[in-house]
Amino acid sequence: MKRKLLFLFLIFSIFGLPSYSAIKGGLEYSIPIDYTKLNEDELQAKAGLYYNLALKNGANSEDMTTALNLYHMLAHKNHDNVIYLTKLGTLYDIAGKDRYAKGAFFDAMGIKPNEPEAYYRLGEFYYKRQMYKKALRFYSEAYKFGYTQHYETVYKLGDIYEKFGDTRAALKYLRQASTINANSALDDKLTRVENADKINREYYSNTRIHPVEVNK
Repeated sequence: MKRKLLFLFLIFSIFGLPSYSAIKGGLEYSIPIDYTKLNEDELQAKAGLYYNLALKNGANSEDMTTALNLYHMLAHKNHDNVIYLTKLGTLYDIAGKDRYAKGAFFDAMGIKPNEPEAYYRLGEFYYKRQMYKKALRFYSEAYKFGYTQHYETVYKLGDIYEKFGDTRAALKYLRQASTINANSALDDKLTRVENADKINREYYSNTRIHPVEVNK
């Protein structure tokens, strides 16, 4: 036992303590890597790996910190890359850093005003916070700028219009969503909205004010 401890002491003295993630088996190396020595393609690969891990493991994971650091490095190397900014915004959103998340999304929109992804992500930001009017605005912009076949954008537009009681608009987007990705949950929702729309149309038809005929 003493020999084993002495051996570990010598190893740690030479190489340093392994990181927390390495101890968990989350990394393929056990000593720190200087990411500044990596080129942009290598940084992209690492950032993508930790981005997915951060989405899986959540805001308080070491993977989140690593992903944020890597995308900050990438954004510093390429200021006009909206993908890096959008990824940063998404990570900050998950981490609960609302101001930084919105800042990254708006920066991306400022660089490429016609790029739909940043609008979609900002729609998601507001949708999760039940700020549906703002979410509708940004989903609509994402749709206008090309996300007409993006299931989540089209579905969320239909869902918000249903929440607002506009069954006609809801049906337009929900039916379109069903052509992109048909599923049983969406079918059930469509049936419910179609029934509500039928009731709405019958109600307004029955309560419509008709002109009074005046006897001549």
